[in-house]
Amino acid sequence: MFYPRLARRPITAAVLLCLAATAMAQTAPQTVEVVGVSPLPGLGVPKDRVPGNVQTARAADIERSQATDLSSFLNRRLGSVHVNELQNNPFQPDVNYRGFTASPLLGTAQGLSVYVDGVRLNQPFGDVVSWDLIPKSAIASIALMPGSNPLFGLNTLGGALSVQTKDGLKNPGTSVQLQGGSHGRAAVEFETGGSREGGTHWFITGNRFHDQGWRTNSPTDVSQLFGKVGTEVGQGTVTLTLSAADNDLTGNGLQEQRLLAKSYRSVYTQPDNTKNRSLLVNLAATQHLSDALSLTGNAYWRSIRSRTFNGDANENALDQSVYQPSAGDRAALKAAGYTGYPTATSGLNASNTPFPFWRCIAQAQIAKADPTAGEPVEKCTGLLNTTQTEQTNVGLSGQLNLSGQLAGLPNLLVAGAAIDASRVHFRQAAQLGYITADHGVTPVDAFVDGSELSDDGTPYDSRVDLSARTRTWSLFASDTLSLSPQTHLTLSARYNRTTVTNRDAITPGGGSGSLDGDHRFSRLNPALGLTHSYGNGVTAYAGFNQGSRAPSAVELGCADPDNPCKLPNAMAGDPPLKQVVTTTVEAGVRGSQGALSWNVGVFRSDNRDDILFVADNAAGYGYFKNFGKTRRQGLEAGVQTTVGAATVGANLTLLDATYRSAETLNGSSNSSNDQAQAGLSGVDGNITIKPGDHLPLVPRQIVKLFTSLPVTPAVTVGGDLTAVGGSTARGNENGAHQADGSYYLGPGRSAGYAVFSLNAEWRPLRGLTTFAQIGNLFDRRYATGAQLGATAFDGNGNVVARPFAANANGDRPLVHSTFFAPGAPRSITVGLKYSFL
Repeated sequence: MFYPRLARRPITAAVLLCLAATAMAQTAPQTVEVVGVSPLPGLGVPKDRVPGNVQTARAADIERSQATDLSSFLNRRLGSVHVNELQNNPFQPDVNYRGFTASPLLGTAQGLSVYVDGVRLNQPFGDVVSWDLIPKSAIASIALMPGSNPLFGLNTLGGALSVQTKDGLKNPGTSVQLQGGSHGRAAVEFETGGSREGGTHWFITGNRFHDQGWRTNSPTDVSQLFGKVGTEVGQGTVTLTLSAADNDLTGNGLQEQRLLAKSYRSVYTQPDNTKNRSLLVNLAATQHLSDALSLTGNAYWRSIRSRTFNGDANENALDQSVYQPSAGDRAALKAAGYTGYPTATSGLNASNTPFPFWRCIAQAQIAKADPTAGEPVEKCTGLLNTTQTEQTNVGLSGQLNLSGQLAGLPNLLVAGAAIDASRVHFRQAAQLGYITADHGVTPVDAFVDGSELSDDGTPYDSRVDLSARTRTWSLFASDTLSLSPQTHLTLSARYNRTTVTNRDAITPGGGSGSLDGDHRFSRLNPALGLTHSYGNGVTAYAGFNQGSRAPSAVELGCADPDNPCKLPNAMAGDPPLKQVVTTTVEAGVRGSQGALSWNVGVFRSDNRDDILFVADNAAGYGYFKNFGKTRRQGLEAGVQTTVGAATVGANLTLLDATYRSAETLNGSSNSSNDQAQAGLSGVDGNITIKPGDHLPLVPRQIVKLFTSLPVTPAVTVGGDLTAVGGSTARGNENGAHQADGSYYLGPGRSAGYAVFSLNAEWRPLRGLTTFAQIGNLFDRRYATGAQLGATAFDGNGNVVARPFAANANGDRPLVHSTFFAPGAPRSITVGLKYSFL
């Protein structure tokens, strides 16, 4: 059925709340809210003239919500937004809007652009977004622009998030905040701002955040510093912004469903660590040439250094013998100086099954002396994967803003140009090891660098040493023409030209297996919109727009069917990929009267030449290719008002995200794959998706309710409910997976969930605020996403290899299961903030 049982009650509540809010709305003076129509600050357009469902929020809204960071606020308060916590770290979510994603994970299909003060934060390598690099305390306002708005440049397929930061003119004063809570959370934050006569102003904020994490060995450390200084120069202003971060994030990812049921805090393998260090310098200027004409622009420089260190299971060992070392193994260990090498009964784990670490050590020693003799690739159950990414970004943009007349009609014109250039150096390596009793990985003297052979005798090599240069220049313009006082027409367009140059330090010169390549992409994207006001604050809107995304260096580095890769473990050659082009149409009606504001609308976004990671015959391997069409469509509704002293609001989204073309994908862990249908369950296999099958990890319903109630002049309480429908698991794109209790365990989707949070503020003294929050008040256990995959463990968490006898083809089947991204349990946070007066 379209509406899962879990979602029915929140949806009913949202409808009732909308009706109650409409009935009890009170009349109050109207205010006109303006939003920027391009990434650069400049000419503000009244929100009612924007042909789309724009959502905005200010610093006070974010602070009242007590959200941990920007991504948490988006998830709890804005319509059509949900998160997949695949990394299971609060600062590393996949943020999804209308079924499009902004993710910190390489290889994810990115479909949202993110800007801070006109600087694009999607990183050059993979268009990823690191949410931990955006300091929440520096945010003055946000605007979530819907659709494929071409003015926001590349990667604006489903929407764009524009963030404006604080300054000393609008945010004077000094405050200090302390916070502590469950799971070892401790944080300190400060901000100070001010100005002098003559227009000079300054603002500085910083924070230090530490959390032990609610899962095993999952600490997080975030350090952020932001500063802005500015001054008036003639009829304009100049500001210089610096933003720095040094973060250490552990996100232990998905957990297999049997082990999750056994211990909700458990991890599949560890460690899974990411270190991000970044520095951004942005020089922005505005010059008023007249009352109607102004120029804005910025020049920025950005450096990001990322390091990852991940302990993973080695799938190549799961169908191999990892039992007691042979006589040859013992001899190799003794010759290498290992004392206490295993006897016939040593090295047993808790379930009395021979533990594989001695066999791994022995095979590594044999291979060291003779690579053709040892088999560490098949006998070592663990891998330590490391990556290093160094990115440098520079850019320059300028924009003209004109308020005047066109053919005798009032119009607002924005026109400009931008150039962005980047250099990237990406390195990747892996070392073999064995999984320990706590699911950590201990390395041995064997590296995945081509010196070791896989079971078919070919070198096993996952090294990458790739340098990439990307350059994009753009021309853009938008004009909002008032056809009448009630009707406004918007015409926009942006032309982008992108070049991507890849150079391979391991296999240079092009040809088979080389990452070398030179690529060029260009496109003109248009937009058209119309709004009409009917009076009494009611406005109807309709819009058509197109956006595009050029393939990133990481996708171009893994696009050869003859050289498949296994992200993030390897890359291969790079045949050309086409740009992704998205066409969005939407229409709706919105209104505001007094304290009441509401909106209802529909939208459809069609992707052409979507870039997907498709299957190869090797287990887990594949390559990026252009995929026909996908579609995201749905209905959005929202309301916010005051009822007595309380502020209440609700958002409802019905979302349908589907494939519109047929394709073959990796379905090794799907019970309906072609091999399983041929009677060969548990081995490598593919699945075929057809038009109408649902995109994975995208729910069909999202409901959000929130309220804030002043109990006394000094006490305010609030709460919010986020309810999300179930979604298809990654790996079950055809929707046909069924557990059989033997080869395939677990469902093919994650269930819907509803999470309620409660917060309160008490202001006992002037300038002093104490606050508390209970997250997941009812301690629900839920999952924000799921994925099918082979498992390295039995139900007790012990490494298991060769779980089944060989099949008719001589292949050894594996156990496949459902892995879930578990949501955080109940947590309590308390803190205080003092503002110096």
